[in-house]
Amino acid sequence: MTQPSLGILTLYLNDSGALEERDFYRKMTEEGQKLGLQIFVFTPEDVHHKLQRIRGQFYDTNSKLWHRKWTRFPDMIFDRCRIQRSHRFDELLKFRSRYNNQTFLNKPLRNKWTIYTVLSKDDRFRPYLPKTRYINDVQDVREMLRTHSLLYLKPINGTGGRGILRIERDKSGMLHIQGRDQGRRIVQPVRMKPDKLSHYLAGWNLKTTRYIVQQGIQLKLRNGRVHDYRLLVQKDGSGQWTVTGCAGRVGAPGSITANLHGGGRAVKMDTLLRSWIGDEGRIASIKDEVYRFGISIAQYLELCYDALCELAIDIAIDRRGRIWMIEVNPKPSREVFIRAGEPDVYHKAIVRPLEYAIWKYKKKSKQDTRIEVNEQTGL
Repeated sequence: MTQPSLGILTLYLNDSGALEERDFYRKMTEEGQKLGLQIFVFTPEDVHHKLQRIRGQFYDTNSKLWHRKWTRFPDMIFDRCRIQRSHRFDELLKFRSRYNNQTFLNKPLRNKWTIYTVLSKDDRFRPYLPKTRYINDVQDVREMLRTHSLLYLKPINGTGGRGILRIERDKSGMLHIQGRDQGRRIVQPVRMKPDKLSHYLAGWNLKTTRYIVQQGIQLKLRNGRVHDYRLLVQKDGSGQWTVTGCAGRVGAPGSITANLHGGGRAVKMDTLLRSWIGDEGRIASIKDEVYRFGISIAQYLELCYDALCELAIDIAIDRRGRIWMIEVNPKPSREVFIRAGEPDVYHKAIVRPLEYAIWKYKKKSKQDTRIEVNEQTGL
């Protein structure tokens, strides 16, 4: 059997050709070489449609340098493209449509609102979902405030904590608002009367950007910092969903989210749970439930949206030990595990998609052989 090839599909960050995850791609290439998998990186801009060739970027593990060369389409494509507001993203949409018949390890997921809507239709998942509404106008936020004293407002396509607002109603009825702008910068906290809310939110372009409002979960530690957990679920070398790892995240001072890109820090899940829950027996039960929930979510979303190979699920656990799903990320980084001091989990998180790619390639090759034999024999 010839050496299979995997093309990592990504987007340039700007017109100068900068790539966001080049170090991650290098590590994937090095691990792929050990497994007998050739890997290269490309963007829709690198595709010559008439010649059906790609000017890919290859990492040479001997010289430790990147170089470009023309190559055929890969046997499989690993889509790592995140949403951009640029012409590059428009070209990505055209590429996905034009080459939909290629073998993708993963297909795009929908936005936060659609994922919530899909999951809320299944009785298994509804208890884990914070109450969520699509924002058509400020009245949607006001109605949520009547039943929930803590809310989060999020762009439906946002990532990394960008553009998120936290609104908390105190016992006197006053509103406390904090947030991060689209550049992840912390917005100065404000305190206001409820009748000033419409004026304040007018500057956030909720309808244009498209926002949801979500029931907030009280997650502040003793030091006042918020925390959550990043659960990574991946396909393994036998095509099965499995939990690769789960790490805790603690937000920066004054931050309303625990995102690492927003200045948060990573800690081991057990360490964070011990400080939050305390009881070892309950911790073991909670972890088991988190793992089972994560695999069930991955299996269900794959049924709804076609091929998937990995998902990061952001989890909140309240004081009573109840588990809440904050959101699903189909293009997760692995950085949280190395920062939490779990290099083995980090390594596994890099290797598992490659092992799955090889399994998928072999399975497809066997299917193609059967089809060819059947055509020749007329069976």
